[in-house]
Amino acid sequence: MSLPETVEEMTGENIVGSVIWLHGLGADGYDFQPIVPQLGLPADLPLRFVFPHAPVQPVTLNGGMSMRSWYDIYSLDRDGPIDEPGIRASAQLLADLVRRENDRGIPTERIVVAGFSQGGAIASHFALRHAESLAGLMALSTYLPMLSTVQAELGELDRPQTTDLSIFMAHGRFDPVLPFRPANQPGT
Repeated sequence: MSLPETVEEMTGENIVGSVIWLHGLGADGYDFQPIVPQLGLPADLPLRFVFPHAPVQPVTLNGGMSMRSWYDIYSLDRDGPIDEPGIRASAQLLADLVRRENDRGIPTERIVVAGFSQGGAIASHFALRHAESLAGLMALSTYLPMLSTVQAELGELDRPQTTDLSIFMAHGRFDPVLPFRPANQPGT
């Protein structure tokens, strides 16, 4: 298991749960670290926040420029081709991070996966297909990649995990990068 480099923030000792939070295209794990103290979490809820760095790779949409990216983006056309191997590889990285939290003593049902934009796409893709119950999914300013395969892939699981998955998904109406309309339509 080759884990991505991460930034970690703890809100106390004797950690009882974890949040694995994926950044957006071109950012890095430091992007959301400053928000942890602003969350106003209770002192009796010691959590570990894990902010992984996406691999650096060329992104077709940005003229092939290399940057931190969870997968390649070929176009913004919601019916266009997608980087399925890249999406699945990043979902596997997220699975490996969940497993590492398990090894650290945090059961999967006490792990939230979160993400913003491209990181939210990976978090959503992973959480909707993961066989074990997660504590929750938070997806911000994002979309659901490979939506057409979710039902079939859920059928391959021993149980449909998503029936008890707590989900918080939000998107700004004036997002200049990923407009609200494509993000909330089926098929994206």
